[in-house]
Amino acid sequence: MDQINNTVVFEFVLLGLSSSWKTTIFLIYVFSLLYLSIILGNIFIVFLVITDTHLQSPMYFFLANLSLIDVGLSSTTIPKMISDLLKERKVISFHSCMTQMCSIHIIGGVEMVLLIAMAFDRYTAICKPLRYLSIMSPKTCISFVIAGWVTGVIHALSQFSFVINLPFCGPNKVDSFYCDFPRIIQLACADRDKFEFVVATNSGFMSMGTFFLLLLSYVFILVTVWKRSSGNLSKAFVTLSAHITVVVLFFTPCMFLYVWPFPTSSTDKYLFIVDFAVTPALNPVIYTLRNKDMKEAIKKLNK
Repeated sequence: MDQINNTVVFEFVLLGLSSSWKTTIFLIYVFSLLYLSIILGNIFIVFLVITDTHLQSPMYFFLANLSLIDVGLSSTTIPKMISDLLKERKVISFHSCMTQMCSIHIIGGVEMVLLIAMAFDRYTAICKPLRYLSIMSPKTCISFVIAGWVTGVIHALSQFSFVINLPFCGPNKVDSFYCDFPRIIQLACADRDKFEFVVATNSGFMSMGTFFLLLLSYVFILVTVWKRSSGNLSKAFVTLSAHITVVVLFFTPCMFLYVWPFPTSSTDKYLFIVDFAVTPALNPVIYTLRNKDMKEAIKKLNK
């Protein structure tokens, strides 16, 4: 921490998404609508889960937590990005940049564990229905959420502890609309190889490992259903399709950036719009329009 005082760079300049005024106006409009839909849609899901007694189950407990996490993840970047679109010079202070990076990776780590918990919940419900309530007890559900936050904090701080001590003495332009470890490390006035390796192994391994673990769990569920139902997978596909859609949307940008993150390209920032804006906005739609219980809960509100 002592090296922070020796850093010459006190702020970073974010190059953002566009320099065209017409494109900027369009982006402000689109992202304002997306962020509003993220807040309203995800809070609506939390409200439904809390108020409807038919949604008091582990699956919807995890869904409510996922909705809150989506609001948190989008809030780390989208509000500032919208305000920066109105500014000619987009800057973020050194400490705000470090805070943003930590917040993104803490919340991202929590979301990965929640997706694993939701996959485990579906595996238990489909493959072990008679033991579902005993396995997915309230204690188990709360343990998953706690494990998510612990994992997220460890995941973020294990990278932050290296980056915070790097000297920044020269370039301070970040070709993105937010701060992230790969791009900030490239601006350091030091040998960056070991720090790049830490980020690649940490975030890259976590993204790839979680993604393939989830895919394997879905394949295992489908194989189990196929054996029990003599090849009829339609019901299982309907049940799992929402989860698979969310997993693919969330992990594709992560793997693109973190599995081989150096050097980064200018397309990375556009990919991460999916994680910060598109996926959090789509999740309420995916989980409500394709879920019978959620649609029934919505109908009750209209009566």
